[in-house]
Amino acid sequence: MALNISVLHRCILVLGCLLYSHSSQALEERSTDNTWHVVDVRSLFPSSVCSSSIEKDSNRLTITHRHGPCSPRPTNYKPTDVEILKHDQDRVNTIHRLVTSARKNTIGESLSVSLPAKSGIPYGTGNYRNFVVQIGIGTPRKDFIVEIDTGSDLSWIQCKPCKTCYNQTDPLFDPNLSTTFSSVPCSSTDCTKLDIRSCSKGKCQYVIVYEDMSRTHGLFVRDTLTLGRTDTLPNFMFGCGISNAGTFGKIDGLIGLGRNRVSLISQASSKYGAMFSYCFPSRSSYTGYLSIGKNTVSNVNFTSMVQKPDTPLDYYVNLTALKVGGQLLKISATVFAAGTVLDSGTDITRLPPTAYIKLRDRFRQLMKRYPSAPHLPPLDTCYDFTKHQRVQVPTISFVFSDGTTLDVNSTGLFYVSKLSQVCLAFAGNSHDSYLGIIGNIQQKTLQVIYDIANKKIGFGSGGCK
Repeated sequence: MALNISVLHRCILVLGCLLYSHSSQALEERSTDNTWHVVDVRSLFPSSVCSSSIEKDSNRLTITHRHGPCSPRPTNYKPTDVEILKHDQDRVNTIHRLVTSARKNTIGESLSVSLPAKSGIPYGTGNYRNFVVQIGIGTPRKDFIVEIDTGSDLSWIQCKPCKTCYNQTDPLFDPNLSTTFSSVPCSSTDCTKLDIRSCSKGKCQYVIVYEDMSRTHGLFVRDTLTLGRTDTLPNFMFGCGISNAGTFGKIDGLIGLGRNRVSLISQASSKYGAMFSYCFPSRSSYTGYLSIGKNTVSNVNFTSMVQKPDTPLDYYVNLTALKVGGQLLKISATVFAAGTVLDSGTDITRLPPTAYIKLRDRFRQLMKRYPSAPHLPPLDTCYDFTKHQRVQVPTISFVFSDGTTLDVNSTGLFYVSKLSQVCLAFAGNSHDSYLGIIGNIQQKTLQVIYDIANKKIGFGSGGCK
């Protein structure tokens, strides 16, 4: 009888190992109570080979990591962790300054610098880890690689004849070679859609100066924009930059996904509807997508898109609570009173310090089986996974005022420097009065849908790898 029990035990153990081995081939495996991820540590690192599972559609653009193997213009340059995180913090600092300034202007407080409240507000671009897409401009079509940014409205690319241009991989756009190109006259009502504008020889001009002193200046123009393979948007208005400098890397420009009058979404709404969606890939060796217009999706939970006309940002959500390991943290909803914005250009999620400390402490408590690693500022919760093939990680969820819950995918929990330094990809603001930001790392693999017409934002799982 003892022998039979021993054999039975061995069989159970073998079966358990086989099942666990099978689950580790997937990126994650959740327990039935939705409190844990089981992660194969190898899945935290990208491959050197591109693996694309996104099919091209007429108005769907392929999203790639700027420096990954799937990039249409791959380079050998790899930014350091210090560069990435410093640039990310610079963007966050700028967002906080601009929001604070705009709110002070609204309530009549005096400021040394007056900032407009909407279109063209530049709070930083060129993030080393940002996502890019390929678009077509002009007739015949010329392809360009541009960064996507939900925090910007005006789209722009570098153009000939360029007085001052930074180096980019593609040839500059030459308006003389496009049969559908035209300048926007100063007398046009379209010129007034720019908050910061000037005129030269009857032609409308734009100027954007970013907080890090990067800048773009040139003509406000129209030409045909091609999305995906064949879908076109005639008379698309954008900036044709002839004087540009700064930390833009080698991208050709930017596509603005804000809500104001000159953004791509506003200009395309009559054709596609006031809606767009995207999915950021989990690793730089995968691809995601940006879809303009209605998207047929399922299993999506929507929450309200909060209106805050006193700030230069568009996509606010009403975050009121957090869960770690399935447990609701004891945080007063008033801690989040400064607001929370969904931003494609910020990497690391920033929370009010009161909320972040609660989240961090609970996460550390549940992760105490793993050895800690040195901090990677501003990230202060890091682990050494060198002796582990798989790790068990607590789930993290955002809870909104209407009860909608956003469960962060396992790939959205960590910033991975190396196997011996894997850090929780959340950080605290310096004060609870500063705006919270849900960054793009926490949005990985999710279908994120911006239904502007109905003022709601949706989140669905399994949008891309």
